[in-house]
Amino acid sequence: MAARKSPAKAAQAQVAEVMETIESNVTELFPMTTADVPEAFRDMAEKSVAQARDSYAKMKSAAEDATDLLEETFETARTNSMDLSTVSIDAMKANLDASFAFMKDFMAVKSVSEAVELQTAFARERFDATTAQAKDMQAKLTKMTEEASKPVKDAMAKSMDAFKAA
Repeated sequence: MAARKSPAKAAQAQVAEVMETIESNVTELFPMTTADVPEAFRDMAEKSVAQARDSYAKMKSAAEDATDLLEETFETARTNSMDLSTVSIDAMKANLDASFAFMKDFMAVKSVSEAVELQTAFARERFDATTAQAKDMQAKLTKMTEEASKPVKDAMAKSMDAFKAA
């Protein structure tokens, strides 16, 4: 029983076979030696290859920078979203706790005037608490927006500086 080739080795063997076929076909189609190729054509081909390598290196670098930028932006957004969710949940819990405490106190009132007084105090307290919660959330959202946009702003400034230098 013959040992099976791993898929990677099988793929490497196929690539090697294809490369051999291409090389043999090229030499059959173009039987020139390097001595037969004009010097100007050879120089132009070498310059083209050098430019292609340089362009590839620049594109690769730009793609890596863009990937890093996206990763940083998404990680910042994820962290800040979790923070905002925690603040929202804490606010909901505080509001529910206050509502249950109000209902408990409301069930114990003995007169209508006491009920009105309790309701007014509760409404005033909830208004103040909701205002504070809204300010806290607004501050968190502002921070989240600034932090999420900072990498993009920095990248744009870097690009503009490079553009001005060129």
